[in-house]
Amino acid sequence: MKNVLEVLREFFLLGLTSFGGPTAHIAFFRNRFVGVKKWLTESEFADQLALCQFLPGPASSQLGLTIGWRRAGWAGALAAWTGFTLPSAVALAAFGIGVSSFGGGLDGAGWLRGLQIAVVVVIANAVASMWTSLCPGKLRKLIALVAAGIVVVTTPAWMQILVIALGAVAGLLFLREENKRNDSTGLNEGSNSVRSSQLFGVVCLILFFGLLFGLPILTKLFPGQPLEAFAGLYRSGSLVFGGGHVVLPLLSEEVVGHGWVTKEEFLAGYGAAQAVPGPLFTFSAFIGSLIDGPGGAWGMALICLIGIFLPAWLLVLGVMPFWQGAVRRPGMGAALAGANAAVVGLLGAALYDPVWTGSIHSAVDVVFLLGVAAALLILRWPSWLVVILAGVAGWVVYSPVVGS
Repeated sequence: MKNVLEVLREFFLLGLTSFGGPTAHIAFFRNRFVGVKKWLTESEFADQLALCQFLPGPASSQLGLTIGWRRAGWAGALAAWTGFTLPSAVALAAFGIGVSSFGGGLDGAGWLRGLQIAVVVVIANAVASMWTSLCPGKLRKLIALVAAGIVVVTTPAWMQILVIALGAVAGLLFLREENKRNDSTGLNEGSNSVRSSQLFGVVCLILFFGLLFGLPILTKLFPGQPLEAFAGLYRSGSLVFGGGHVVLPLLSEEVVGHGWVTKEEFLAGYGAAQAVPGPLFTFSAFIGSLIDGPGGAWGMALICLIGIFLPAWLLVLGVMPFWQGAVRRPGMGAALAGANAAVVGLLGAALYDPVWTGSIHSAVDVVFLLGVAAALLILRWPSWLVVILAGVAGWVVYSPVVGS
């Protein structure tokens, strides 16, 4: 129970302070659970990240599930998801309830600019650390650089999956000699690792596909907004590769196309989702709060929230037992070394676009970034404190020139 409460506390703090989207969340997780708490080694973290990058769904939330699961079992996974998801879900549901009076106005907000620039430093620090630890040889560095180059010049989200797969193939072919798995490269079977059964994994995968193909049939047999909304959100969460932002076109088709929310309401909620910490998939709570159904706005927010996150749960819990077995097989150490190097490249590409290109536009931005870097890297202030102070400083520095 102590470990479960510890997981809940850690992820709740991250849920309050992790601004910047999936790439930033991964950086925050690494800083906290590899660098500070020592719950995982660098390679264990990268192995889990590679798995989550392979699967559809919100990679950062899935990564949080695996970290909580390793620390405290299924209760730990639930605690991690609850802590990380609750703050933004409540905020967005409340925003949905008051959307008629809130309106927009988030674009260009000074405090949001400060948060965006702070996220650049957090991600850059994580990429640099992972480059050092996961790309020690020339070949791994080459894999990372090639992966970054491919992702920068291509747009399809599925290309990320292909790049990781190609990195794994390169590792399998060329890294066998140098990569004998030990306690620093892979999943350990220590006291903090909780093994799940393959039978349970099969059940989860059956449920995943059963709901994916069965819910549309159920909505025909039992029409009604609550079930239709749950089915639409489940379908969106099941088919998304490439991060939280990719889900927005699918959500728009589902909820605006069905007339559950207006286009203006949808865009207002999207703007709010950029301004809160935590996973972008909590945008579903905003959508649910605008749909009539059992339990009122809060009840529908919960239904939609569960609908979009449930596929991530089932996929992670379904694939994890087989992933654990796979990483202990001969040759898998080399394959994962290559895949991990490719993941470093993916994060490096994301650091450039959209993180840098979307945040740094002027000399003032560069000076602001250098100040954040000094606080994080020289003064060694914790990431969450730096993010909060950057928001306050951004409000002071940028608010007078918003719109200029």
